[in-house]
Order: sequence, then C-alpha cells, then structure tokens
Amino acid sequence: MARRHNLTIDGKTIMDQRNLWLPPTSSTIVTLTKGKHELSANLERGDNPTVTLKKLDGTSTLRSPMPAKADFTVFTGTPDEIIASFRSATGHAPMMPEWALGYIHCRERFHSQDELLSNAAEFRKREIPVDVIVQDWQYWGKHGWNSMQFDEDAYPDPKAMVDSLHEMDMRLMLSVWSKIDKNSPVGKEADAKGYYIPGSDWIDFFNPEASQFYWSNFSKRLLKPYEIDAWWQDATEPENDDLEGRRVMNGRYRGELFRNVYPLLVNRTVYEGCRADMPQKRTMILTRCGFPGIQRYGAAMWTGDVGNDWETFRRQIASGLSMAASGMPWWTYDAGGFFRPGDQYTNDDYIQRMIRWIQAGTFMPLMRVHGFTSETEPWRYGAEAERIIGNAIKWRYRLLPYIYSLSHKVSSEGYTMMRPLVFDYPDDKNALAVKHDYMLGGNLLILPVTEPSIASRTAYLPAAKGGWYNLYDNSHLDGGREHNINVTMENIPVYVKAGSILPMSHDKQYTGDLKDEPIEIAIYTGNDGEFSLYEDEGDNYNYEKGACSTIDMKWNDKSRTLEIASRKGSYPGMSKNRKFNITINGQPARTIDYNGNKTTLKL
Repeated sequence: MARRHNLTIDGKTIMDQRNLWLPPTSSTIVTLTKGKHELSANLERGDNPTVTLKKLDGTSTLRSPMPAKADFTVFTGTPDEIIASFRSATGHAPMMPEWALGYIHCRERFHSQDELLSNAAEFRKREIPVDVIVQDWQYWGKHGWNSMQFDEDAYPDPKAMVDSLHEMDMRLMLSVWSKIDKNSPVGKEADAKGYYIPGSDWIDFFNPEASQFYWSNFSKRLLKPYEIDAWWQDATEPENDDLEGRRVMNGRYRGELFRNVYPLLVNRTVYEGCRADMPQKRTMILTRCGFPGIQRYGAAMWTGDVGNDWETFRRQIASGLSMAASGMPWWTYDAGGFFRPGDQYTNDDYIQRMIRWIQAGTFMPLMRVHGFTSETEPWRYGAEAERIIGNAIKWRYRLLPYIYSLSHKVSSEGYTMMRPLVFDYPDDKNALAVKHDYMLGGNLLILPVTEPSIASRTAYLPAAKGGWYNLYDNSHLDGGREHNINVTMENIPVYVKAGSILPMSHDKQYTGDLKDEPIEIAIYTGNDGEFSLYEDEGDNYNYEKGACSTIDMKWNDKSRTLEIASRKGSYPGMSKNRKFNITINGQPARTIDYNGNKTTLKL
C-alpha cells in the first residue's frame, strides 16, 4: 500500500504514479544498452520498494505461495473464438439493461436526498443526457457501516427519492459493501450467528448460510422496499488482505487459499438474489474486483481508486484492454481519476486531463465519471468544459443503437466490445505495436488523447480495404500507414472503417427516449459490409425467451446496394414500422419507412 511508484533510469523517468494507495507492484519493459546504468527512485512516507530485473526470454512464470497444484486449460483459435470458448467454460454474460449503456453519473458523494435529486434535475434542465445517478457510501450515517439502512436525517424518504428519479427517466445505483458494522442490527445478528470471517468485519461468503443471511437482509431492507435499479458492490476483495491468516467456511480453510474467489461469491449472491426476488428487472452490478466467471453474474468491473495524472490515464486504458482480452466484457474506470487535485474546478491542466478521460470513456463498454470529495457534474468546471463534456455524452447517446447491438453480441456470441487491435488485425505487425488505441466493435477505431496540450498526434490506421473515415467530418484516410492527425479539445479522433454500416440515433436525454425514433443508417463506402441491428424491451429477461428483434443489413460497395432483410423476431411494444434515414459518407441519401419486410435500395 505504498504511496508512490517512481523509477528513473539514467535520468529518464520510467514510471511515476502517486496515490493514497497503489497496487503492490508495477512493471515495465525497458531497453537497456550494454554497460552500467543508474537507477533512482523518489519515495514518500511508507514506501519500501524493491526493484527486480529480468531479461526478456520469451517465457512467462506464474507463481503462487498457496496451491499444492495447478491445472491449466488452454483455449485456441482466433481472439474471438478464444474468448467465446472461455465464456462457454466459465459462463455466458447476460445482457446489461439498455439504460446501463447510457451515461452513469457518480461522485464521492451525494450527502442527502435533496442534493441527489437537485443535481439530477439540473442535468435535465441543462439538457445533458444521463441515465444513472449513483449514491456512493456513507448514506447509512448514524446506523453504522453498510447497515443496509438510509440515515433518515439526510434521506427521509428513500422510496420517494427513487420514484422521483424514475419520473425523470433516471435510475439509481447504490453502494453496498460486503462488510457490515458489528454494532448495527444486521451486524449484531450476523456476529451472533458466526457469519463473519473471524477477526474482521467481512461476511464469510464461503459459508452458504452467511451468504443467504446477507442476501435476505439486502433484499428486505433495500431491494424490495425501494426498487433500486443497480448495485455498486464496493470493496469485494476484501481490501487490505483481510483474508490473510484467517479461516473461512466455518474455519475449514485458510483464507489465503480462496482470497481471489471472494468477489465471485459476493456478486453471485447479489445476482442470483436479484433474479429470484426481482425477476422482472435485469440486474446490473458494478464491482471493484472479480474472478473468472464473474461475467455470468451481470457484473461490470472498474479499476478502483486511481490518481489523475497522464501516466495513470494511459495505464487505465491498457488495463481495460487487458481486462477485455481476459474475457471480461464489462469494464469502466473513474473518468477524471478518483483522487483529484484540490483546485480541480479551476486547474486548467487538470480540466484538460479530465475531459480527455471522459472523451475516451464515451467509446468504452460503460461510460462513467467518479471522483473523491468531488462534485463531478460538468457545470462545476466552467462553461467551456460543460459544453465539451456535454457533447461527448451526446455522442454516447448517438451511438447507442450501435453499442446496444454490440452488447447483444456479447451475450449471444461471446463477443468482445472493447477490442485490442490484435482482435481484428492479428497479422498487422504495426497494429500490434499500438499501446492505447483500440476498436469499439469491428467498425470504430478509437484514438485517445493521452498527452497534454497537443495540436496533433501520430496514429497508425490498420490496413483495411477502403481505408478510414473521420467520424466527425467524414474526411478519408488510407489504412496501413501512420498519419499525423489534428487534435482539438472538442473531440478525440475516432475513425470509421470503410464498409461499415453504423446505426445511430439523434440527440436524446436518456435511453428510453430512443424508442421508435428514426434511426440513421450511416454507410461508409470503399468495401462491402454488414451489420445486425438488435432491439428488445431493454430492461427485463424476456430476450432469453426470444422476445427481441434483429434486422440484418448488407452493403454491396460495387453495386452501391443496401439490402435490409426482413425483421426476425418481435417483442412486446415493438413498433412494426421504423423510419431509417440513410446517409453515405455523412451525406443524406434516402429516407425510407421500413415495415419489417425485405427492402433493397440502389444508392
């Protein structure tokens, strides 16, 4: 739990991260010439670093002090085949609610019911789209840590608070921990029954009776009375290695042996409980830690309480890509950094950095902002920042038909939405060398801006027939080579692959506002392409029984023909007729009324 990771070699800074707490280790690859080198580190209180050195030799070593043996399962094939096989073995990911793919607004923290609702209303007043408002910890107040009870002094009527959000077409996500104050009513009962990990405040989820006790209180105290929409299972590690040296499952096993499995059991308890006690609503969980298979419990992970510097931002993107490559489809970060500078509202350097985090988050599986002791609403940072952040959020909503269709592929095909370039360009050596650029689905190339105050950046556009189009101005660039791309504060560069069929909406304030609205079918010429537009009710599990629709589309570039196939399937409330506004490379081409029958258009 050191405060700083800092390493300089021969006067060049190799890494420098500073935080109230950091991962216990950090690594990097450095090319050294033959001879002597000077290593130095600037330390802070509590730092006690060691440096280890290993030559690259093409091997990887896995170590653990605990298991007596290890079994390995090897998945082979293309990246998509590998991930799909992994999900078949460890569990398929259910669909996230459609509203979870909109903008999730979070801060540490709202202090009262009135404060939360007034900020929600301000989003609507300022016409900044949002779908989820998050209540972080401490709402339990005088009742004790995670007592599963709102402090009435600050939250006099939680049901009215949730209902008010629903009337504004917003949802509530609530922070709930797996540790409970032993002096609270729930904690006293858990302690009397022996449901704690000995010597700690953490519930022993390895004990099925303890797990069921936790859920029964969760359900009757929070889920059922208030109909809260989503759950933030914070600190599911448990933190500070609290399993070390302790026994679990009624004393049968050493806690270290199963330490990494703990978050899997916590999230299983909540997911299965929600599906049993509130079966008409899709469960959405945000959790700080996971374990292989956690995707089957409707859980998304985030990277925890990180700093706000540029190096941390770059590592966050790399972490997300690594998470995706490990088979975990749902991931997000604290856009803007959790630990923020004290002058965050007036610090121009920080505001620029925060904007870049948010802009990149627009094109990630989930879009979310968070910050310690921060009022993270866009208008707190000045009119210009509010305008730019608002535009980024609006782009998120424009792309929701595309993103929601991808989310269906995540569930039905074991697909990966946030894609390292190796997924789509495994034979392009230049693409494989790219560190922070990635694909959102197979059509959008995302080029985050990870350096301060730059007017341009070098970017490699992978080799793709027909090249790439700028998402914002539709200008064209060839693939298979580097380009020097202009950069402004308005947007981060995003390119659409030739041959893409991109379904997009118009400006909306929340996901439900998209229902039955005209959809733009954006076609980018230069190659053949296809896409399947997916729709369903958005907030239940009827899709598992076939209540959904898909509309397959194919573009023949040579004949300039768009084929829209007959709609497959249906769902309650589905509009049988849809208006499609078709564009070619950003230019209006045709508007049609689609009634579900096959349509072929020469454009």
